Amino acid sequence: MIGRSSRLLAALLAAVLVAGCGATEAGPQPWHGGRIFLATGNTTGVYYQLGGGYADVISRHLPGYEARAEPTGASVENINRLASGDMEIAFSLADTAADAAAGRGAFDGQPQPVRALARVYSNYTHVIVRADAKVTRLSGLRGKRVSTGSPKSGTDIIAGRLLTAAGLDPDRDVVRATLSLPETVKRMRAGTLDAMFFSGGLPTPGIADLLASAPGRYALLPIVDLMEPLTARHGSVYTTAELPKEVYKTRSGTPTVTVANVILVSADMPEQLAYDLTRLLFAYQADLVKVHPEAGNFTQQSASGTDPIPLHPGAARFYQRG
Repeated sequence: MIGRSSRLLAALLAAVLVAGCGATEAGPQPWHGGRIFLATGNTTGVYYQLGGGYADVISRHLPGYEARAEPTGASVENINRLASGDMEIAFSLADTAADAAAGRGAFDGQPQPVRALARVYSNYTHVIVRADAKVTRLSGLRGKRVSTGSPKSGTDIIAGRLLTAAGLDPDRDVVRATLSLPETVKRMRAGTLDAMFFSGGLPTPGIADLLASAPGRYALLPIVDLMEPLTARHGSVYTTAELPKEVYKTRSGTPTVTVANVILVSADMPEQLAYDLTRLLFAYQADLVKVHPEAGNFTQQSASGTDPIPLHPGAARFYQRG
């Protein structure tokens, strides 16, 4: 009797240990409640600000979840981390996300299983030159020291495409540096860079600080003359708009290239969670506007237009119900 009881106890303990080991290996499952991580961008950019606001909304209004915004190198890195399961939500430029969905560009031959919750505000391409560099066209950057943004960022991709459209080899015809926005601003102030690119919402805090720190020392470069070669090679993901003079208190508006932003999740996210995350964007949009005014620059109608990036079924259900 004692031997049988001992064997039963041993069997039960083994079962518990196996179950415990399995739980440890699997790790916490965010789909069943827990932490949600948002991949954003540079700490002085709009992604990081809005991501923090969105994380706060999720934590306060989605029972069972706590969300946190993480600073990153932005679009390409965000998508890679989303696909690996390291992040649950990612901000991205629409052109980079379209490349990921199709398996081209930085994702050549490796389509990523990303789905969109929403198309949100548009990013404006900022090309800033030191006034003493005497550059008036993008082709004038030949031989200059240029930051094209963080490695694996949407800014870096757009910068490379624009330089190519201007007839320059991004890796040979300019002294290229791939730097975060804070480091780029630091080097512009120090005079060790002649120009910089950044794709961001309006206003982008880091750029506002740079331009306000030395009025007249820097200039925003118009680049809409490059739209024809840009569109011919990359399709209709890019549009144009004027960067208003009021945003950074410049003498005049600056015609520039724009591209939409999207909020992405993985294809395997449960439909109800994707529905709830999309719903929160609109139910608490006013709270997000308090974090950054760009949060007011999208509607349910515009947000559903994510093509060629597929909407997540949960997001599609939200838009269908209105």
